[in-house]
Amino acid sequence: MNDLSELALIYPELTVLVGALLLLVFGALRGARATGGITLLSMGVMIAAAWQLLPLDTPDNTAFNDLIIVSNFTQFVKFMVLIASTLVLGMSFNWLAIAPHKKFEYPILVLLSTVGLMVMVSANDLLTLYLGLELSSLALYVLAAYDRDNAVSSEAGVKYFVLGALSSGILLFGASLIYGYTGTTNFSVIGEVFGAAGESGTPVAYGAVVGLVMLVVALSFKISAVPFHMWTPDVYQGAPTPVTMLFATSPKIAAMAIFMRLLMDPFSGMFPDWQNILAIIAVASMAIGAFGALTQTNIKRLLAYGSIGHVGYMLVGLATGTPEGIKGVLIYFALYLFMSVGTFGFVLFMRRAGEQVENISDLAGLSKTSPRGALFMLLMMFSMAGIPPFAGFYGKLFIFLSAIESGLYFLAVVGVLTSVVAAYYYLKVIKVMYFDEPVLGLERDVPLFSQTVLAICALVTALFFLYPAALLDAASLAAGVFS
Repeated sequence: MNDLSELALIYPELTVLVGALLLLVFGALRGARATGGITLLSMGVMIAAAWQLLPLDTPDNTAFNDLIIVSNFTQFVKFMVLIASTLVLGMSFNWLAIAPHKKFEYPILVLLSTVGLMVMVSANDLLTLYLGLELSSLALYVLAAYDRDNAVSSEAGVKYFVLGALSSGILLFGASLIYGYTGTTNFSVIGEVFGAAGESGTPVAYGAVVGLVMLVVALSFKISAVPFHMWTPDVYQGAPTPVTMLFATSPKIAAMAIFMRLLMDPFSGMFPDWQNILAIIAVASMAIGAFGALTQTNIKRLLAYGSIGHVGYMLVGLATGTPEGIKGVLIYFALYLFMSVGTFGFVLFMRRAGEQVENISDLAGLSKTSPRGALFMLLMMFSMAGIPPFAGFYGKLFIFLSAIESGLYFLAVVGVLTSVVAAYYYLKVIKVMYFDEPVLGLERDVPLFSQTVLAICALVTALFFLYPAALLDAASLAAGVFS
């Protein structure tokens, strides 16, 4: 493959990277007054990059000495990452117009984080994986502490940075152990080594197993799976709501995708070793996510524990080790991103007397003071709880079906039971909105730009069951890479 054809494989990444650098220069020249224009242009850059990924059906290709891979799976995931980041910037547009938040660096940091996530998804080497992970993480560290005059936001940034740096170190240690056993960091060669060991019946060295465990630990931190979830409630609560929205979508999607790629491709020969680990993490995540949210009074902390539970459901699909399970995970996070953006978008505009409020009790009587807002939140909560016919139900359905088909009945039963517990705290939000007496009404001034994004999320969440074929076909195509 010649240099130009190799570059063509990463045109979407180059589009976002060059766009970010040009907008950085533009912002440096124009200052904070260019924030709105840079945000719109950033959204345009990501839409252009997403357009380049279509159609999602593409032959498998590698580039740059097998450091990068492009396949149906990577195209699907990168498309979802770009859509999620675009929606987040759309919801941030009016928030950035407020004087304290008016900094042109915000959309550029989102762009740079997105580039890192795309590189991470396309990585075909442990070093490329680390490069993409760190490029994304560095931007996210800054975004977590974006509201630097707020002590809670600064604390969230420090917590995320310290634990993020620790997880990166663990990932590097695990990668070094894998390299020591296999003599390579390339995914394809690692897969051949472990595959040959499995066929010959040669036991895998304990050092390699420890290296795999360390990789799983590091990526579990990135997706906030138990017991590496400690940062999630504090960072979700402390970070500005648009940043929390970003944490809940793009990085989680990309980290889950590279999790799937690592385990299903280079480490597929160690399936018995990692299946048991994933099953334990999945059960713990579903349980902690469900029961940890029961006592929460802050809605962002409640959604943080809810996200831990959702990660547990996704890990159930991955633990099957089958293309059907991978398909279920892809469907789940594609739907989850719209539910998350919609829910956090609603929280972003929970205001009273011009001040942000985040307590569940602040929603009391919302059905009387803002019927449309209450209806929207009801839709999101029903979907998060997995109540049919909303999108969240179908996400869980495909996950649990794949677990049953693979004989993982225990994981399916735990998933259903924890979904019942989770339904309680999601329905509690609805109860507060519809049956409690209003104290003071929330402000209902949601700008047109944000209304458009919320409408997209509501339509996908409520009407997915009318036309699921497009997503199901794309997910089947992407999961087929592992068949």
